Amino acid sequence: MRRTRLWALPEVRWAAAALALFLAGLAVQLLGGPSGLSWALYLACYVTGGWEPALAGLRALRDKTLDVDLLMVAAAIGAASIGQVMDGGLLIVIFATSGALEALATARTEDSVRGLLDLAPDTAVRVTEGGTEETVRAADLVVGDAVLVRPGEQVPADGTVVAGASEVDQATITGEPLPVDKAAGDEVFAGTLNGTGVLRVRVDRRAEDSVVARIAGLVEQASRTKARTQLFIEKVEQRYSIGMVIATVALFVIPLWLGEPLRESLLRAMTFMIVASPCAVVLATMPPLLAAIANAGRHGVLVKSAVVMEQLGTTTRVAFDKTGTLTRGTPELADVRVLPGGELTAEQVLRYAAAAEHPSEHPLAAAIVRAARARRLDLPPVGEFLARPGRGVSARVDGSLVQVGSPAALLDPGSAGDTAREVVDGIQARGHTAVVVLWEHRPVGVLGITDQVREEAEPAVAAVTELTGAAPVLVTGDNQVTAARLASQVGITDVRAELLPDDKVTAVRELQARGQRVAVVGDGINDAPALAAAHTGIAMGGAGSDLTLQTADAIVVRDDLTTIPAVIALSRRARRVVVANLVIAGSFIAVLALWDILGTLPLPLGVAGHEGSTVIVGLNGLRLLRSAAWKRAHCPPRPPLLR
Repeated sequence: MRRTRLWALPEVRWAAAALALFLAGLAVQLLGGPSGLSWALYLACYVTGGWEPALAGLRALRDKTLDVDLLMVAAAIGAASIGQVMDGGLLIVIFATSGALEALATARTEDSVRGLLDLAPDTAVRVTEGGTEETVRAADLVVGDAVLVRPGEQVPADGTVVAGASEVDQATITGEPLPVDKAAGDEVFAGTLNGTGVLRVRVDRRAEDSVVARIAGLVEQASRTKARTQLFIEKVEQRYSIGMVIATVALFVIPLWLGEPLRESLLRAMTFMIVASPCAVVLATMPPLLAAIANAGRHGVLVKSAVVMEQLGTTTRVAFDKTGTLTRGTPELADVRVLPGGELTAEQVLRYAAAAEHPSEHPLAAAIVRAARARRLDLPPVGEFLARPGRGVSARVDGSLVQVGSPAALLDPGSAGDTAREVVDGIQARGHTAVVVLWEHRPVGVLGITDQVREEAEPAVAAVTELTGAAPVLVTGDNQVTAARLASQVGITDVRAELLPDDKVTAVRELQARGQRVAVVGDGINDAPALAAAHTGIAMGGAGSDLTLQTADAIVVRDDLTTIPAVIALSRRARRVVVANLVIAGSFIAVLALWDILGTLPLPLGVAGHEGSTVIVGLNGLRLLRSAAWKRAHCPPRPPLLR
């Protein structure tokens, strides 16, 4: 997938130039260099970092609105006009960097959406009515065409299997952790991976109507329609900006009209602009959020912006995906059941099954072999190995014929078969995948295979429930029985199963319609639309797809679920610090502004008060950098309960 390079974005280049010029000017100033040189560097910083927000502000004026961009540029120019050029430069750099990060995030998300469409193959093998094969572009397939999908190839279009049998890995679409057996009459999706068999598929949808194409469309639509979130101070910027401009003009014009000298009127107005400018308010807001972002990053959670860190704390409901999120997405052997009247022990059943499955590439086979090796079982050599797609494998082990496969393929009518079916039904009722083992054509055992639940899933769910006051929701493409079993293990009662990507978006929208502020946690491509539609999207970073990682607002880098309630709690603490800082900054502004309006506020004292309030709120916010702030929020994982 082609990704937009960092330096290809003009916003990044301008922000980098502004930062470099600001640091150079600061170095000259601190080292006692020529003041003219430091001023020149600072003013160059103003130009490189401020022209774009100034242009945006002028465009807003043309539309008869006044935004904080123009106000910040005006405040920076006002600071320079009374000798505080460094303060104005810092403000310019903050705004330029924020704009660059937003542009980069937008570009990377667009890259990932384009890359999603590469999941489906570019070409397909179409079978004509005469039985000949021809290679065509997948985009040229029409409804009713027959295509051939060989082992290891991707399915080129959504359709129905008309001949053949195989197992298909469709985790990208449904999130199911294990390949699904497909035979005539079963539905397959474009972009999913065929296993060991050959499938003949009738095309049911055009390329632009496929599920994978709809995923890309859902992500784009959700990104466009998702309400623009803002920091608290930005929500009142219009009224504050207009009031500040009116007050500044009035402080200049009215005293001048009453006979005050021009210099005194201008100095009073500029002093007011400095002490009333929202610099301190902006800095009162940003340091706590940035400190919280840095603290979360040190502990394995990447939060992409200050806006995201602020809105994480407003979460009232969390929706978890199943496979790869609450589970590890890796099958493991959970049960070995010996059938009554069998001639083998449980250890022998597993040993023979693992030996027969050893040459197979199927994920279930790998789980069986791993379990045998974990129990230190010696696997004998095999002969006459045969893999039958959609049915299982057979091999000669220690001179005996061993067959391992699906119950539907291996169980025949008869008393032994009836007993085996009862065991199979019991295993499947617990949400496990059942695998039957035959020894010399007689059923001797049934293996139960399941996905591995993360050890920290249960304490994480409990912590989220306590934090938000509402139990999380499970949204998964897996079947209802498996989903319900997993939910009961980790403490979730609201289960939404067998969902395609657009169904997950619908589930999120339903929760939002009830007034919930939903955070969705997922890892697969099929989760990306729901992450985009949610109030906050959180991706599992270990095995997350590119699209999911770019769509998400935050990424759990180390796949530790307990960091999710921790980062929500940290966000809530950061929001409390922001409120305290806004009270401090607002109090300073009110006192200094009233002093300037009702009396004569000396400019140096006004600047000192303004800068002092900035230092106070900055230091208060930086308290969130301490490890103690994370420890207070973090819920350490507890060992799972014995069941």
